[in-house]
Amino acid sequence: MTKPTNEQIFLAANTIRGLAIDAIQAANSGHPGAPMGLADIAAVLWLKYLKIDPTDATWEDRDRFVLSGGHGSMLLYSLLHLAGYPVSLDDLKQFRQLDSLTPGHPERGHTPGVEITTGPLGQGLASAVGMAVAERMAAARFNVEGQPDVVDHRTWVFCGDGDLEEGVSHEACSLAGHLQLDKLVVFYDNNHITIEGGTDLSVSDDVKLRFKAYNWHVLEINGHDPDQIDKAIRKAMKLTGHPVLIVCNTHIGQGSPNKHDTAEAHGAPLGVEEVALTKQTLGLPVDQPFYVPEEVYALFAERKSKGRSAHNKWKRAFREWQKAVPEKAELWKQCYEDVIPENIADILPSFDPDKPVATRNASGTVLNALAKVLPQLVGGSADLAPSNKTYLKEMGDIAAGAFGGRNFHFGIRELAMSCMMNGIAAHGGFRVFGGTFFVFSDYCRPAIRLACQMRLPVIYVFSHDSFYVGEDGPTHEPVEQLAALRCIPGLTVIRPADPTETAAAWVAALKNKKGPTAILLTRQNMKVIERAHAPSASNLEKGAYILWQSNDVANTPDLLMIASGSEVELALEAAQKITDKIVRVISMPSWELFAKQNQGYRDRVIDVNCSRRLVIEAGTSFGWEKFLIGCRASATITLDTYGASGPYKKLAEKFGFTVENVIAKARELFKR
Repeated sequence: MTKPTNEQIFLAANTIRGLAIDAIQAANSGHPGAPMGLADIAAVLWLKYLKIDPTDATWEDRDRFVLSGGHGSMLLYSLLHLAGYPVSLDDLKQFRQLDSLTPGHPERGHTPGVEITTGPLGQGLASAVGMAVAERMAAARFNVEGQPDVVDHRTWVFCGDGDLEEGVSHEACSLAGHLQLDKLVVFYDNNHITIEGGTDLSVSDDVKLRFKAYNWHVLEINGHDPDQIDKAIRKAMKLTGHPVLIVCNTHIGQGSPNKHDTAEAHGAPLGVEEVALTKQTLGLPVDQPFYVPEEVYALFAERKSKGRSAHNKWKRAFREWQKAVPEKAELWKQCYEDVIPENIADILPSFDPDKPVATRNASGTVLNALAKVLPQLVGGSADLAPSNKTYLKEMGDIAAGAFGGRNFHFGIRELAMSCMMNGIAAHGGFRVFGGTFFVFSDYCRPAIRLACQMRLPVIYVFSHDSFYVGEDGPTHEPVEQLAALRCIPGLTVIRPADPTETAAAWVAALKNKKGPTAILLTRQNMKVIERAHAPSASNLEKGAYILWQSNDVANTPDLLMIASGSEVELALEAAQKITDKIVRVISMPSWELFAKQNQGYRDRVIDVNCSRRLVIEAGTSFGWEKFLIGCRASATITLDTYGASGPYKKLAEKFGFTVENVIAKARELFKR
C-alpha cells in the first residue's frame, strides 16, 4: 500500500469541501466554513494516521476522533461516508432532515462512527479528555509486560475558537496537562473568525502561551499545507509527557472566492452562485452535486483495508493475550461488559437503627463495599471527596504516569468533571461516578443533558442536598435544583430517605445502564428506618412505596403524606402522632422510577380514593402538582424561597419543617 501524494490529499480535501457545501446548500441550513477550512487536515489524518475499522465501529482499540465544533458536522459525515461507514450519499443528501443519519450536530448512537455527541461548544473537547484518560487507565490495567499491548490508541480532536473561549476548555485542558495525557492530540482551527466577525472583537489571548502554561506541547502549522500537517502529526505521535496542541492557521470557507475569511461563511449556505464559483476554484464539476471521484473512493478504500488489517492483527494479539493472562481476560470481560453480579444486594452493608447516619456517609460506606466487587467502578469528586464521601479507600489515585488507581482528583472543575465522565463512559471499560455539592449541579447541567441524550450510565453523587446545609447559607443551599434535575428527560433522580435506602439507590443506579442517575444525599444525620415491620428498602427501585400506614394498607387512608429524602423521617414521625385518622406515609425517592411502574401499582400507592394529600420536601413545590390532581384537599410543605444561614435545626423551625407544623397542616386538610 502506498501513501497518498499531496495531489491526492488535495483532491480528497476538495471532495470533502464539495460534499459539505452541497449538503448545506440542499438543506438551506448549516455551517460550511469549518468543514472547508479543516478539510486538508482531515484528509491527511484520516488517509494516513487514524486507526479505525469502519466495518466495526465498536473495536475497543480504535482511535477516537472528536469533532468538538459539532456545527461543522458535514466534515465528519463526509469523512464517515468516504471512509466506508454505513453513511451513504443519500444520507448526505438528507443532511439536517427529519430522521436522517446526518442531523445538524453529531449524535452518538445515532450515526455510525460518531464517538460523542457534540454541539454545545467546549464539551466535545472536554469529553475527549475523558476518553484519553480512559485509554491510559485501560492500558495500565490490561497491558502486560511480555505480551502484546491490547490497549494502545489515541484521541484526536478538532476544535475551534468557540471551544477554546468556553470556560470548560480551561477546566478540561488544565487537567489534561496536569495528567500528562500524551496520547491526546488537539487540532486548533485558528481561522480568526466567529459568528459576529473577527475574533479580535472579543479575544486577545495568546493561545500558544495559554496551552504551554497548561503543560502542553504546542506546535504551529499552515493548516492547508499537507507536508506541514503530516510532519506535525508525526511529531505529535512521538512527543511524550504532555498532550499536544497543533495550532492550525487556516482560512474559514477555504476555496470560496468571495466568502473565505468572512463571518458569512460560518453559519449559512454559500448560495447557489457561490457554490458554483467555489467548485470551479476547487476543480470540481459544477453540474454534478455530491460528486466523489473514483480515485478518492479508492484512496479511502485502501485506508479502510489497512484499518481492517490492523483490527485483525489486534484480534490475533488479543486471543494470545487472553490465553497468556486469563485472569486479565476475565477482568476485561467484566469491565467492558459492565457486569453487575446478580447478588449485588447481598454485599450491601447494613445500618444500625440505633445510630443515625448522614446519607452521604452511608453512601461512602456502600460505595466502598461495591468497589470491592466491581473493578470497573471508578470515580472521584470536584475537590470534595472528604465531604461527599466518594473516595475509594485503598484503591489508589489516578495521577500523571500512574493510571492504575480508581480515584480521580478532578479539582474544582464541576463541568469538566461531568464532561470527562461522559468521555470515560463513551470510551467503555469503566463505570464512572462523580461528586459535588448539590447546589453545584447547576455547573454540571450542560454535560448531564448530553449524558441523557447519549444514554450514558454515569452516576452523579450530589451531597448537601437541601437547606439543612445550615450555616453555609443560601448560596450553598439547593432549593430549585431538585426540580431542575427532574425536568431533564432521561435523568433518573433518586433522593433516598435513610442509609438503607441509600444502599438501594446505588443498586438502582448501577442497574440503570440506559442513562445517567443522580443520587442526592444529606449532610445531616438521618435515622435508620426500622425495617422489621416495614417494607424492604429495595422497594426504592419502584420509585415510591407505602412505608407506613396507621392500619391495614388495604384500607383507604384519610390522608396521604408523600415525602422524599430527609423529609420521610419527618413525615413518619408526624403521622405516627395522628392517632384518630388513617394516615399513609409514602416514601417517594424517585419520580422517574415511579413513572415506569404500571398504572395499577401507582394507583395502589397513591390511592386514587384518598382525597387528601400532603407533600413534604425541602425544595420548591414546582412539579408536585401532578401528584395532587383530583384531590379535594391538598397542601405542600416545601421551600419556595431561598434558605438562610444558621444552625439547620433553627432553619427547620423557620421554614416549617417540624413535626408540629406537619401535624397542623394535616389537621387543616382534615377540616376540608
